[in-house]
Amino acid sequence: MNTKRILVVDNEAKMRRILELSLRNMGHEVLQAGEGEEALRLLERESCDLVLTDLRMPRMDGIELLKALRARGDDVPVIMLTAYGTIETAVSAMKLGAADYIIRPFEMETIELAVTRVLEMQAVQRENRFLRDELSRGWGEFVGVSDSMQALYRLLEQVAPTRSSVFIVGETGTGKELVARALHQASNRSGLFVPINCAAIPTDLLESELFGHAKGAFTGALRDRVGKCELSSGGTLFLDEITEMPPVLQAKLLRVLQDGSIERLGANTPIAVDLRVIAATNRDPLRAVEEGRLRRDLYFRLNVVRVDVPLLRERSGDIPLLAEHFLHQYARELGRSTPQLSAQALQRLEQYNWPGNVRELENLIERAMVLCRGDEIGIEHFPPEISHANPATAFIASETATKSDVTTSLAMKPQVEAIERHLIAAALARSDGNKAAAARLLEVSERALWYKLKRYEL
Repeated sequence: MNTKRILVVDNEAKMRRILELSLRNMGHEVLQAGEGEEALRLLERESCDLVLTDLRMPRMDGIELLKALRARGDDVPVIMLTAYGTIETAVSAMKLGAADYIIRPFEMETIELAVTRVLEMQAVQRENRFLRDELSRGWGEFVGVSDSMQALYRLLEQVAPTRSSVFIVGETGTGKELVARALHQASNRSGLFVPINCAAIPTDLLESELFGHAKGAFTGALRDRVGKCELSSGGTLFLDEITEMPPVLQAKLLRVLQDGSIERLGANTPIAVDLRVIAATNRDPLRAVEEGRLRRDLYFRLNVVRVDVPLLRERSGDIPLLAEHFLHQYARELGRSTPQLSAQALQRLEQYNWPGNVRELENLIERAMVLCRGDEIGIEHFPPEISHANPATAFIASETATKSDVTTSLAMKPQVEAIERHLIAAALARSDGNKAAAARLLEVSERALWYKLKRYEL
């Protein structure tokens, strides 16, 4: 168990000393107060992980101390100790949020077990709150059968079981966080997956987010805060947009990775952490190093394994599968049946260049689901940049296509479609109409083949 700070409150100095020795033997730091008012004043200056308090004390007893703590919003766990235990006082203490109620005389083993249980429960509750926040956000699954995605799956399968740092590179919207989550979920690390977007947090707050802070470290620091590095110990820390982290924090992060420990802001006690770091950027990381956005030594520390996430325009064969996935997802959210994409709508999706990648496609499908009132989504449900696009120019995947390229593509398109139609028909004939077997012959998914059959009315 990590060292915790425990406050012992009792008007008997001898009892405070006995409890202090026992708790220090457990590896904890111990503070003392002789009465409830003194404890409140101490807790205004110091933060504690647990309070052990006697019930009967002059001026302010244990129940009043507990009420005062809860009234000011302090949720520190409290264990009540008393030689005058009654059912009424026990019920009253537990209703106020006491973590445990121990009647004297007691064995020190009883105190040690109670302290261990309450501190472990506190850690579980903190992790549960974090997990609930994460789950409420939701995330999808990998969808894609293209060669580039199959190569990505194979790489992730090799890297996931290791502790190696990973550097994920990809344009905005390609799913870098999804890749990071997949690596964590496929690993043998039992801790949390903790993401932090380095570009979304102001510089003056990012250090506290990463490393945490002690009570009183700065104005507004009313209690200890656990940072993302500490929270992800035993799990995975995901640093999205790492090139946006200020250089001074990059240096501190590098030191954490080298030493395996952190220090909260305003504290001098190192805390051991077991980190696996996955970093991501939408920039060219080597260029970021040259431009001074990313420290060279930190880059080499993080770039043990590089993962490049495929662009959507490079795997257009996955677009029908992704579109269907998002159609079902938003149909469930909206509580309605899943509409179909018209052949023209699907064709336009496959021709579009997708500068915003998978995220842009997801947003487009959500928009179409909201606007569509029937059973079929057409191009009229798409935004103007797609619904009004010239199919001839959209056919060119490259953003730098020349006029001669467009003319050539326009001339080739009917021939390409004719060849595709012929190959599909031949595969169906060869497989005696078995679509699954035809899809295997064509080396495409059954869903992709279904969309092609619908488009060509085969």
